[in-house]
Amino acid sequence: MFETGEEITHGTAKAVLKTGLKQIADGATQLNCAPLVRFDSSALAVLLAWRRAAAQRGGTLQILRVPAALQSLARAYGIDHLAFGDAPH
Repeated sequence: MFETGEEITHGTAKAVLKTGLKQIADGATQLNCAPLVRFDSSALAVLLAWRRAAAQRGGTLQILRVPAALQSLARAYGIDHLAFGDAPH
């Protein structure tokens, strides 16, 4: 399991993405979003990229403890099912 950290914004997305991709390459299958307190739509792009990376490895990424505001943002963009799948929130 790995964690998002406190922030995924336009300014931090590239570094956060890289860190998560390494975790997934190393076999991580769960993501804890509980620490996430500052985010923008870049967070959704990062989550989708991580899910794709897990799928390319033949697995899935279980996304846990998604902040309500991030769930709402994903719904507004119409991608909540893509970003979070059926994972518990």
